[in-house]
Amino acid sequence: MAKKSNKPAETVKKNGKDQQPGKKTNAVTMAERRAKQKKNQLTQQQQQKKKKKEKGRLLEYFRGVKLEMKKVVWPTRQELSSFTAVVLAVCAFFALLFWGVDSGVLAAIKAICF
Repeated sequence: MAKKSNKPAETVKKNGKDQQPGKKTNAVTMAERRAKQKKNQLTQQQQQKKKKKEKGRLLEYFRGVKLEMKKVVWPTRQELSSFTAVVLAVCAFFALLFWGVDSGVLAAIKAICF
């Protein structure tokens, strides 16, 4: 029978921690570093392509807006004046209507409570 040694196993200091030989460490291998660098380069290239696409999309959007604005039938000066008068009249009517309803409700509450 072989005697077991009470001597501690040889340790190696890596990343501030004692590690026994043969055990995996948290150290990054060269292959992992290269893979990470390659991935970062790909993501940078993808970001550049994305910026170009966004720029192209933005230009395409404004081209579409320009085309649609050409299709719009704009009102004449006389039509615009009459539409403006109608909108102002309707706004004034509803303002007076709401003022009247509000005053009536307030008068009713005063009559009930006081």
